Amino acid sequence: MQVTPVPRQVGLFVAVVQFFLALCWTLYVIYLPQLAAQVGIPKSAVIWLLMLDQLVFLVADYACGVASDHMARLNARIGPAMLAATVVSCGAFLLLPLVAPGGSAVAFVGLTVVWSLGSSALRAPPMNLIGRYAAKPSQPALVALTRLGLGLAAAASPDRGGALRGIDPRWPFLLASVSLAAATLGIVAAERALQAGHAARKAGALAAVGEAHAASPAVRLPWPPCLLAAALAAAAFQLHVFLNSTPLYLRWAPSADLQYLAPVFWVGFNLGLWPATVAVRRHGGVVVMGAAGLLAAGAGGLAVSAHSLDVLLAAQGLAGVAWACLLMSAFATALALGHTGREGRFSGALSSVLAGATLLRMATVAAGASTWPPDEAPRLALSWAPVLMWALAGGLLLWVWSGQRRSMSGVAGSR
Repeated sequence: MQVTPVPRQVGLFVAVVQFFLALCWTLYVIYLPQLAAQVGIPKSAVIWLLMLDQLVFLVADYACGVASDHMARLNARIGPAMLAATVVSCGAFLLLPLVAPGGSAVAFVGLTVVWSLGSSALRAPPMNLIGRYAAKPSQPALVALTRLGLGLAAAASPDRGGALRGIDPRWPFLLASVSLAAATLGIVAAERALQAGHAARKAGALAAVGEAHAASPAVRLPWPPCLLAAALAAAAFQLHVFLNSTPLYLRWAPSADLQYLAPVFWVGFNLGLWPATVAVRRHGGVVVMGAAGLLAAGAGGLAVSAHSLDVLLAAQGLAGVAWACLLMSAFATALALGHTGREGRFSGALSSVLAGATLLRMATVAAGASTWPPDEAPRLALSWAPVLMWALAGGLLLWVWSGQRRSMSGVAGSR
């Protein structure tokens, strides 16, 4: 029990890193049209630049996860590599508002790619630290803590666009970058303490808990259907939150109120993380993911068919709770499936799936989905698509879970 504060400290630092990483991304999206125009990139091309970033994330997140596994096998510390990548990424991020006035479009796009590549080092590798060093019973709580940083940043983001209007982008870019680098430095220090006590923990009771967990049925779950279900759920989340929610709110409220209504989903998300932790510890990650998928489908259907603003707000909050359970249990399951030695690979694959879902949403926007009339068939299909995808994801995961239970029951009976 003496070592638990250190993994908890890592979880806290990772949460802060995720908060400032999300903050940097939000600043980037807010200022990108203005900065791109200064280098001659038309506003219509900005969506393609954002899609390029997501394509980089899709490839680099998985590659960084695999690289972190390789470094761990060589007994090398992951933290210094994360810090180096963060410094390079933050440097490119800081240069964006400096290069834009009078700069070239090629240099500007190159900097965005460098910033995207470097930031990938702050997704899967930190999860690798949690999966490798934290006691298995404590991992769900640590994963939930890391997701809290993302949820807090997302909840605050609707206010940021108006608050930053007219402010020189160099200052928010500088503050966000310095904060991100400082938080990453904290991970480096925490990892050193973790690695120093790793040999003692392997010989003690915590290692016995970890070995028992590694031999548990969850580790033998089939990964491809779980990843497919995660892809369906992530795509549903992107479409529901970023394409469908605004038209749903505008049915009942003026556009001026959107900045107060949009965070409701993320308030539900942040509130749902702790119950998700308890559920995963008691029932396992896959069954929680499946149940959360069905809950998200129900909440999404209620939001689309809501007959008042109050019902819509309740549905959005419930959808946020369901997404918290889904996302948190997905990463906890990835760490369990990757134990030991492939935590980065599995976490990186999941991060790449999330980037792919974002890329799909942006492609839908580029196709003009945001301008579709509300009562026509394409828009109605888009409104209900997340409900169907969440339901399919939940059903697939529960099918996998039930098949595993039958298999384990058969093994137990044969003994």
